[in-house]
Amino acid sequence: MPLNSRGDIALALAGVAGLLLLGACGSSSAPSDPASASASPTGSASVSASQSGGSASVSGSGSPSGSVSSASPSGSAQSSSASAGGVVRLGFAGDVHFALRTADRLANDPKTVFGPAVPGLSAPDLTMVNLETAISVGGQAENKAFTFQAPPSAFTALKAAGIDLVSMANNHSADYGSDGLAQTFAAIKRTRFPVVGIGANAREAYAPYYTEINGVRLAFIAAHQVREETLANFTATDADPGVASAYSERLPLAVRAAKAKADAVIVYLHWGTEYVHCPNTDQTGLADRLAEEGATAVVGTHAHGLQGAGWRPDGTYIAYGLGNYLWWYSFGDGRDDTGVLTLTLTGDKVTGSSFAPARLDERGIAVPATGETASRIRSELEQFRQCADLLPAPPR
Repeated sequence: MPLNSRGDIALALAGVAGLLLLGACGSSSAPSDPASASASPTGSASVSASQSGGSASVSGSGSPSGSVSSASPSGSAQSSSASAGGVVRLGFAGDVHFALRTADRLANDPKTVFGPAVPGLSAPDLTMVNLETAISVGGQAENKAFTFQAPPSAFTALKAAGIDLVSMANNHSADYGSDGLAQTFAAIKRTRFPVVGIGANAREAYAPYYTEINGVRLAFIAAHQVREETLANFTATDADPGVASAYSERLPLAVRAAKAKADAVIVYLHWGTEYVHCPNTDQTGLADRLAEEGATAVVGTHAHGLQGAGWRPDGTYIAYGLGNYLWWYSFGDGRDDTGVLTLTLTGDKVTGSSFAPARLDERGIAVPATGETASRIRSELEQFRQCADLLPAPPR
């Protein structure tokens, strides 16, 4: 029986002695969300992933090495032979973190965490996900209901799975405060794993990740649009570290500037209303603005479920929500549906899309779906596309 409220989860976990709970990505918009952080109750709990791979050294706020790099990302981006010149296949999946059952997998062997999901993640020329955790060890959690923390070996797991780039513009990357951010930046710098949406200051947080694949110049930008503690306390400024805010004018200006340098600009956003499959007005309004500024595609997560995807009449591709991808908790219903979205870019336009449906299993892994399950997920996605008022094919 799925758990549908904080109370359900509290009852389910009450008998697990000594277990520290780490909640899912939550916001104040849905009080029934087991991961909501709308009010920090007394004794708010946190779970840290096991400290495999060693702890990151604490240092001054470093620059996320991937956020302004022009080098191609590691992993599958340079190894694919499927793409012809001028054509690029970009893969996107949803929220990833390492807590409870997925933390156990990370501690056991970082290189095998994603299991049967790896072929789907590594197939595109470049694959991107949302990394929903601080990369730190120890320290003091923020005063919020749920906090995430994982060791630097998380980057080993991501790279081994064929993931080339992550957004950390979300409501859990600053869960361990300034010290956690400093450790995160140190881990990024040491591993050289490409990260966008977070930085030692606003310039770094809003900076694109640039790369060129098959002759197509690409820019990736990320931002966070969920009103909660992270935006309130850790929005990056000229002098302070934190995440890129989707409410800041810096975001559309960054898209405009990136479009002047790249053929295609992809924006990865943390947005939406939890457990709602249709976009809210904040999402549609921001999609309008980013399309006007030249975004080629906008993809996002946070709603703990799939949302509609397709083309706008102006040709911009929007995927409002990709769901949970590597996750600590299963709902036992449609909220466990997920998958990998692959966009085909020809030059500066999205000319094709495909979605490989998957479903979270008891290990927290997104296992590729087949048969009736795959058909159901595709059918529901078509309904979500219609409520998002998006086209099923590129406009002529």
